Amino acid sequence: MNAKLKLVSPVIVEGKYDKIKLSSIIESEIICLNGFGIFKDEKKREMLKNIAKERGLIVLTDSDGGGLVIRNHLRSLIPSDQLTHLYIPKIEGKEKRKDEASKEGLLGVEGMDTTLLRSLFEPFLVQKTQKNARKVTKTDLFCDGLLGNEGSSEKRRKLCKKCSLPDNISTNSLLEAINMLYDYDRYKEIINEIDK
Repeated sequence: MNAKLKLVSPVIVEGKYDKIKLSSIIESEIICLNGFGIFKDEKKREMLKNIAKERGLIVLTDSDGGGLVIRNHLRSLIPSDQLTHLYIPKIEGKEKRKDEASKEGLLGVEGMDTTLLRSLFEPFLVQKTQKNARKVTKTDLFCDGLLGNEGSSEKRRKLCKKCSLPDNISTNSLLEAINMLYDYDRYKEIINEIDK
């Protein structure tokens, strides 16, 4: 079995089944847009802009018309130097879980061969020197007064404001966003700025 690929940037996909497929191939963060839901989700669009500024984003949508519409929407939100577009080939067929093929009769990301998907991502692997970079953990959030302490919710709000994240984000989503945006050292710098 091949080891999962660790990528420099998080990956954007259309739906949860695309995310499930990629999570068997890559170790990096995978952001699910919920199809056209991205058009109405202002908070997610803001989060994507912030992540793109810090780490860039890799976009992998289906090769049909819907995938193109989503790509064009992302292009209107995020500068081109912060987006990397990967493309799957147009292959006729239907996914195993579906009763019938899509409107255009093409396989989506979830229906692609894993070897093909791995080959798309290989140019974007984290260098070995970065591989063991320390991630922020829930224990860090607790030790830094963001969880389980008096005033934790206020401190989380300050952190969210500083990082341009929604202040009603769940703890797990906050942790995921922090690790997508920053390395551990930058996170500690931000905590020190908040504590001043």
